[in-house]
Amino acid sequence: MCKKKIAVLAVQGAFAEHITRMEELGAECVELRQKSDLEQEFDGLILPGGESTVQGKLLRELDMFDSLQDRIRGGLPVFGTCAGLILLAQEISNDAHVYLGTLPVRVQRNAYGRQLGSFHTEQEVKGIGVVPMTFIRAPYIEAIIKGREQEVEVLARAEDRIVAVRCANQLGIAFHPELDADMRIHEMFLRMCGG
Repeated sequence: MCKKKIAVLAVQGAFAEHITRMEELGAECVELRQKSDLEQEFDGLILPGGESTVQGKLLRELDMFDSLQDRIRGGLPVFGTCAGLILLAQEISNDAHVYLGTLPVRVQRNAYGRQLGSFHTEQEVKGIGVVPMTFIRAPYIEAIIKGREQEVEVLARAEDRIVAVRCANQLGIAFHPELDADMRIHEMFLRMCGG
């Protein structure tokens, strides 16, 4: 693989683990912490798990929101996990906010409730095989936005719920692949970045 530069949103949440995984795969990583970090070129963007409300607020306060939204709409490959999936979603069923709104899905935040707030399973991911899935106060994808069904490929389900999708340049995952040793989902994203 040729060396790709991957930007990781590093304002809050589990960004360090994504950086570790990407560097293990030979990518160069840059942390996005302030607006000036956006002046460099990069081949892909990771939106990590964490608190979607806090991340969305910080993106606006740091004046990074519009630039990132424009780049994603312009075709920049983006990989959102857990809170990152919520940031990408066009609709959030149990939250009045919409953040970047670029991925044509409706998600439910903290969808598994307190009892199943965190759990681990292994399920099939299309094109990869069975992978470990760690869910931590995770969302899930309730539905594909009406009229956009042909654009969105469902990659995985867990507990009969959609937990991974791909739509053109966007990869949305409800769980935390960066917390498991299996790196095939990160490899899939690197391929989306041309690596």
